[in-house]
Amino acid sequence: MQFVDQVEITVKGGDGGNGIVAFRREKFVPHGGPSGGNGGRGGSVVIEADGKLNTLVDLRYKKNYAAERGGDGGPNDKHGANGEDLVLRVPVGTLVYEADTGRAIADLTPDGRQCVAARGGEGGRGNASFASSTNQTPRFAEKGEPVDEVRIKLELKLIADVGIIGYPNVGKSTLISRISAAKPKIAEYSFTTLVPNLGVVSVDDRSFVVADMPGLIEGAHKGAGLGDQFLRHIERTRLLVHIIDVSGFSGRDPMHDFDAINRELAAYSGKLAALPQIVALNKIDMPPSGEIVGALKPELEAQGLEVFEISALTGQGLQPLLYRIADRLESLSREEEPIEEVAHFTIDREAESWEARKVGEGRFVVTGRPVEMLVGRTDIDNEYALRRLHGRLEKMGVIKALKHEGAKHGDIVTIRGVEFDFWDEA
Repeated sequence: MQFVDQVEITVKGGDGGNGIVAFRREKFVPHGGPSGGNGGRGGSVVIEADGKLNTLVDLRYKKNYAAERGGDGGPNDKHGANGEDLVLRVPVGTLVYEADTGRAIADLTPDGRQCVAARGGEGGRGNASFASSTNQTPRFAEKGEPVDEVRIKLELKLIADVGIIGYPNVGKSTLISRISAAKPKIAEYSFTTLVPNLGVVSVDDRSFVVADMPGLIEGAHKGAGLGDQFLRHIERTRLLVHIIDVSGFSGRDPMHDFDAINRELAAYSGKLAALPQIVALNKIDMPPSGEIVGALKPELEAQGLEVFEISALTGQGLQPLLYRIADRLESLSREEEPIEEVAHFTIDREAESWEARKVGEGRFVVTGRPVEMLVGRTDIDNEYALRRLHGRLEKMGVIKALKHEGAKHGDIVTIRGVEFDFWDEA
């Protein structure tokens, strides 16, 4: 299966359904009252963590997603149906960001956690909702709320207890294949592993998830060897197992490799540098390893590190290593930031700011969500609805602000792309 851990998509909630203008027409009731029903609410786009998934590949090729629009109201006070929510399922551990600002919105951990990526619009009210003692036969209705598209970025960080790190070809994939059911591709050249491999390890009645990280070399945090694409996958781990090749056949200095990898962790994230480490000296089945281990092990232990001698190929020394990993994990709790079960991050409906300004001779523009939504929900082909719009704008102070800017009767005022003649009853 193709491993994809970053995608950018555009999501849109469903517009609200329109309310309608209708009047009762029962037999022997010549002057029936208003009966136009309300429109239904638009569906929302919901992103949900699904423990059965391990890649974002399903969202890679389709870039636009929209929930269902709310149904229009009907006569006899019939309300329109609410639009269906659109649920997009992603792997556990997926982070959601606003694409334009980079602001982190939600961490979809654990399984089943949801985030409302694009909320549906409210349904418009039918004329029955506007009946009052002073207006018993309203001849206007409200349109459903239009909603905007939202661009979001999804980034997967694998959920693993242990991260296996080290230079290419030190035996990380061999180790994970030996201690778990994972079957990574293994070959005798660098960067055989191009995606993180996950495996579940059982030790008596305990189990934990391990992940080997490909592409870690000097400069990885800047992109060398694909390292910058994968370092984030070990940020959630609680423990690192650092594999060092002591076969003597790599042509590299093992201590230099160890220090270089740790410098990359620190350059990428202070959190990674602070993770506890266990060191595994691998390939002790090779004849030259004894002399290298004899020189290297005391130097690492002098730094306070636990060091194990293993052969991932033959299985030598793996049992003590696995038991020690299981013991360490029991004392290392997983840090989880408190996150709301459901996150909403569409535009703030309560924002009340708006602005009126002159843009040319006899031309003015009014911007701001409250005013734009008012126009968006007005049936501008309905004379009664336009009168109501004017009254609402006057009550909000928009007419006064336009007059302050110099607007006169007959000037052009643009709101949400719609042009109006300025109407001053004074």
